[in-house]
Parts: sequence; structure tokens; C-alpha cells
Amino acid sequence: MELTNEIKQRIMEAIRANRDNYPSDNKHAAALGISASVYNALKKGNIDRQVSDTNWICIARRLNVSLSEEMEWHAAETPTYIFISEQLATCQEGGMSAILCDMANIGKTFTARAYVKAHRNAIYVDCSQVKTKQRLIRFIAKEFGISTNGRYVDVYDDLVFYLRTLDRPLIILDEAGDLQYEAFLELKALWNATERCCAWYMMGADGLKEKINRSIECKKVGYTEMLSRYGDKYSKVTPDDAKERDTFLKAQAAMVAKLNAPADTDIVKVVNRTGGSLRRVYTEIEKLKKGA
Repeated sequence: MELTNEIKQRIMEAIRANRDNYPSDNKHAAALGISASVYNALKKGNIDRQVSDTNWICIARRLNVSLSEEMEWHAAETPTYIFISEQLATCQEGGMSAILCDMANIGKTFTARAYVKAHRNAIYVDCSQVKTKQRLIRFIAKEFGISTNGRYVDVYDDLVFYLRTLDRPLIILDEAGDLQYEAFLELKALWNATERCCAWYMMGADGLKEKINRSIECKKVGYTEMLSRYGDKYSKVTPDDAKERDTFLKAQAAMVAKLNAPADTDIVKVVNRTGGSLRRVYTEIEKLKKGA
């Protein structure tokens, strides 16, 4: 795929917006995987022949910039959006940790990504992409602008040192149930090393709760201690009662659809077609806007 100047400008807009989350240009450059001199050139508007197409794509992926034309999407302040945003803010302000286990397609990931975009020293980790101990810790280090070259033990020690000096860092671990056992143990060690200096927020579907509870019942080393560090409880947004849950999901879907669908859209029809799944709401509205 050829990267046009228009695509590169979109990526540059995301880079400029992301800069506020870092204490210096050098840290931001390291997080983006480019040198300080290249970063400085980009900052001055020189985008030609500074970065390879491969690196542009890597930066776009990291900043969640689509390489194809995407429809404009507005964040609806759904109950899920408000609940998770408030929990994240509370954790970050107080250096606390929490776990959210709830249904898929209710807006957990969307909310977490939106929060990270708007808050300094907060990072988002998709654990399904970094399942091993090495990949997880190196990814977290890179997100904070720490060099990931060299021995793993040095990267880990540098990360601990930096987190202990940073102003209220927050690490959001999405799809945490996908992590390998060794990675879970390393998270416990990292939590211990940064206690009261770093906030943590773990998210997943109901499978994450089952995995932790099953591991605790089987007396698997580390899980009881880890749950204790995350407050000894699981947060949840959706109601337990099936009818109430159905009403809740459809109400959320309607809020999102009203904010993003074309003006003449039959919102009830869209909601009924999606069953309250926000991912399906996006697909339905995309079809409407494309005239499908």
C-alpha cells in the first residue's frame, strides 16, 4: 500500500496529539520508535524521506490511526464510558489498582483508548498481542519511551526506576486473560516494585474472572496475591438480571447510534438489528453512511 501525504498528515496529527502524554520530545520519539533527530525533523513539518513506510505503519498502528478513510466517530457518554472513565481517573489519581470483568462489545476498549489519549502518563496494553513476559514488559517500557534494546533484566530495571519517578503513571491491561502464566507472575513483581507509585487497571471479559478464580481454587502460585493487589474484587457495569441487561445494552446502543448515525436513521431498527453490541452498531452505521 502506498502511503500518500494525506495519510502521513493524519499520522502527524495523531503524533502531535499524543505528544502531551510525554514529558519530553526524546521520550516521545523513543515511544514512537524513531530517533530524536528524525522526530525533530517531523516536528518542523519535514515528512518526506524521514521515515520509512514500514515505520509510518508502525506509528499508525501504535496511535490507532487507520490507513484507509474512516468515518468520523463521536464518543457517546454511555454508562460504560462514564463508569470506566471514572474508575481509571480514580486509580490514576490515587495510585490504585482495579479489575473490570464484563461482557464483550460494551465499549471497554474504546473507553480505555479514549482515556489514554486524553491523560498524561497513561498507557494502553492489548495483552492479546503481547502474551509473553518478555514481549509484555518490553512493550510497556517502549510505551513509556524507555529503550528496549539490550538485556531483558536491564529493560525491566529501567522501567521500574522510571515508573517510580513518573508523575502518576497508569497502565491499562486489556484482554488480560490472554497473558501467559509467566507474564502474570511478572506483573505481580512489577506491581510490588512500583507499589503506591503506579496505578494499574486490568480489563477482560467474563473469562478473565473465571481464569483467576480457577487458578486460585487450584492454589496456583501468584493469583491470590495478584487479586489482592487489585482490590480483591471484580468491577462490573452490566446488570446481572437478563432482562435488565438487555435493556441496558439496547439503551447504550441507542445512545451511540443517535450520536453517530445519519439524521434520518431509524434508531430503534438499528438497535434491534445489533442486539446492543456496540461493534455491530458501528458496522450498521458504516453501512448506512456508505449507502449499503
